[in-house]
Amino acid sequence: MSEMAASNNRQLYDQEIILKAKNGILILVLNILLMLGALALFIWGILLVKEGVDTVRGVISIVAGSIYFFIVGPVIFFGLKVLKPNEALVLTLFGKYYGTLKGEGFFFVNPFVVAVNPAAEMTSSEILSLKHVTPSAKEAKQLPNLRLPNKKISLKVMTLNNDKQKINDQLGNPIIISIVVIWRVVNTVKAVFNVDNYIEYLSIQCDSALRNIVRLYPYDTSGNDNEKTLRSSSQEVAEMLKEEIQSKVEIAGLEILEARITHLAYAPEIAAAMLQRQQASAIIDARQMIVEGAVSIVEMALAKLSENEIVQLDEERKAAMVSNLLVVLCGNRDAQPVINSGSLY
Repeated sequence: MSEMAASNNRQLYDQEIILKAKNGILILVLNILLMLGALALFIWGILLVKEGVDTVRGVISIVAGSIYFFIVGPVIFFGLKVLKPNEALVLTLFGKYYGTLKGEGFFFVNPFVVAVNPAAEMTSSEILSLKHVTPSAKEAKQLPNLRLPNKKISLKVMTLNNDKQKINDQLGNPIIISIVVIWRVVNTVKAVFNVDNYIEYLSIQCDSALRNIVRLYPYDTSGNDNEKTLRSSSQEVAEMLKEEIQSKVEIAGLEILEARITHLAYAPEIAAAMLQRQQASAIIDARQMIVEGAVSIVEMALAKLSENEIVQLDEERKAAMVSNLLVVLCGNRDAQPVINSGSLY
């Protein structure tokens, strides 16, 4: 019962109510004309009262004209909304969800509705912190007092570039990694009412998903080329990262279009040791290739000498020849030739 009560108290919004707003130009022109008429009625009433022709009608004209000109007319102007392409307004009426206004143009809605956008309540410094931009000392004194007045929700494709993080991979090695996420708002009602701040919520979920995915793979592996790693399987890691983030932000009405790793490196405390390991592995692979090539060359030389009957060598001389050739072919430096002027035996 307690779980059912908790779920009932936590109401989640899923469906948008798309408003069919009236033409704002028509309402604007009509309201201006009515305000001019109210002003004329106000002046006419003053003249009637002043001349004493019809005092009652004059008073009524003054009251009616002043009410529309000073109260009704200005209030109607609050219902005029302008939207650019890929913008939306989530409107509430006395605390209840009223509807979502979408589409570019000039519209008229209920003048008493209020636009809601939690992201607009963030200060400039908070927005910069999500983008991981450090303001200067002079800007830092001004930014906390600056707030975004725009209550419109952008439906454009946006980029979230999370800062570098230190995370342990599958083998426990600390690595430095950062990602970039391409996203957009697809359900304005979920973005506004289901989470406190959908931009901050997305940033936190990206950090959490990145940690969950990174610890499933090693940074790199030696010897097993079929094993998936963060460095060699970046496409698969990016797809898993995208799916992980999408599952977390579905409640906020966001769509993740792409997630990519922008930086990947070992942490400074183990970078030198890992570099030595990579160098040693590269040297071993190179030596192995050199030895395999040298053995094939020696084998080919002995076969050619025997096949063409150029010289007859016993097993001892063959061993000496193989030793000399391997020293020459596998050495790090150029061999210095020594000419034997005496007998081979």
